[in-house]
Amino acid sequence: MSEVAPLSFLRRHTTARVALGRAGAGLPTAAHLDFQEAHARARDAVWSALDEDALEAALRPLGLPVIRVASAAPDRRSYLLRPDLGRRLATADPLPRAEGRIVFVVADGLCATGVQDWAPPVLAALLPRLSASALEAGPILIARQARVALGDAAAEAMGAAAVVVLIGERPGLSAQDSLGAYLTWAARVGRADSERNCVSNIRAAGLAPEAAAAKIAWLLSAARDRGGTGVGLKDEQPATERLRPPGV
Repeated sequence: MSEVAPLSFLRRHTTARVALGRAGAGLPTAAHLDFQEAHARARDAVWSALDEDALEAALRPLGLPVIRVASAAPDRRSYLLRPDLGRRLATADPLPRAEGRIVFVVADGLCATGVQDWAPPVLAALLPRLSASALEAGPILIARQARVALGDAAAEAMGAAAVVVLIGERPGLSAQDSLGAYLTWAARVGRADSERNCVSNIRAAGLAPEAAAAKIAWLLSAARDRGGTGVGLKDEQPATERLRPPGV
């Protein structure tokens, strides 16, 4: 235990697995069981499904049209084995036009729990900030079995100025409820990941919804001014603006 004690204070400040101790050449039983439980929770998160009815009910009060779509992946197994299917819309049914507006795709991704919990409060905090920046919000799409690039197909079909994809991030051993936001200006099919910006780790123990909304709004405003997102758009948001109320 003498080897562990100097690091034990770190456990008060991180969920990382540090200062676990040892039993012979292995981990103590409690640490080993905790690892197995965390691994099982991460696997369950990957297979979790959105409660689309509850999610739509939470999004309706925001005052934007809510539309349900699905990717070309017919089921969860196909989604996990064939990432390409998750990037394509299931049908060619027309979506409403949204010329010049910002459309939102709320997608299950690899962790539906994070989407269910955090997408509504992020959008609720984001919309007033977009309005204050003269950015017009478009419809919200709830997307099943979706990857980030599905937002490109949707935005192109709708003629949107940009797309914000709120999607469940890959679960880890200490986070099974994390939401990520992927921003693509002038989105269209074939956009590379280098042409996006990402705001990640949105969750209770990470980036708060209000702070995430401030960051997303700043990036979208900067993307409009510079004509694009991705590697050419650096996060240079002043610290004083991160929690400033919209319109102030």
